Amino acid sequence: MSNILLRNNVKVLGQGRKPMIFAHGFGCDQNMWRFITPSFENNYQIVLFDYVGSGKSDLSAYCTDRYVHLNGYTKDVLEICEALSLKEVILVGHSVSSVIGLLASIEKPHLFDRLILVSPSPCYINDLPDYLGGFERKDIEDMLDIMDKNYIGWANFLAPLVMKNEAQSALTEELEASFCSTDPVIANLFAKVTFYSDNRSDLPKVTVPSLILQCVEDSIAPIEVGEYLHRHLSQSTLKMMKATGHCPHMSHPEETIDLIKEYLK
Repeated sequence: MSNILLRNNVKVLGQGRKPMIFAHGFGCDQNMWRFITPSFENNYQIVLFDYVGSGKSDLSAYCTDRYVHLNGYTKDVLEICEALSLKEVILVGHSVSSVIGLLASIEKPHLFDRLILVSPSPCYINDLPDYLGGFERKDIEDMLDIMDKNYIGWANFLAPLVMKNEAQSALTEELEASFCSTDPVIANLFAKVTFYSDNRSDLPKVTVPSLILQCVEDSIAPIEVGEYLHRHLSQSTLKMMKATGHCPHMSHPEETIDLIKEYLK
């Protein structure tokens, strides 16, 4: 148990008994939730962690064979739940972690009570005319090519695109710094797993109720993606946010908190 908690740099906070796991997105770490978690600490057991290869996780535990698919990250989540003996979990997942949460709930639905999906996407690549993911395959290939050749330049380009809040430049700088602090080889592999994954066929298998938080002007997961998820996830609730960008838990924490609390009532 201790190995898993150390491996994923797990932190447990809060005075409540019902567990809320906060799962960060690509290029991020658990610190990105700091504007959200204080509002839930009185009533919930807060579980924070870093995926292997991110934040302050144990980099020596990284294994390409395990993390070449999202299932490896799903195992991280399930093993943390097992190590802490968690039940009736509320999983709050940002971006790719929304899909990781969906996959975890498919594998062990009895562990989860609710899924909160923040800026989710089951597939980032367009499959027209039936699906608009936001990117052409060539867009993804070019982005990963830049990542290979000029990692710092890639981080400098992607961070403002993801945050999309010019008035909050400090958050953009923080995200860029987070990208740059990740091992470039691991980040590149995680990016490939994230942006090339297509989990649309998994959506009908999800039985746990979910809340979809969809931002306007999200360059990574456009509005059509949130609507698609809502149509294909049974027991889902879609909330269109006033927040712009792909990281509302950082740029618009009050709105994010209010919508989560309203849903959990």
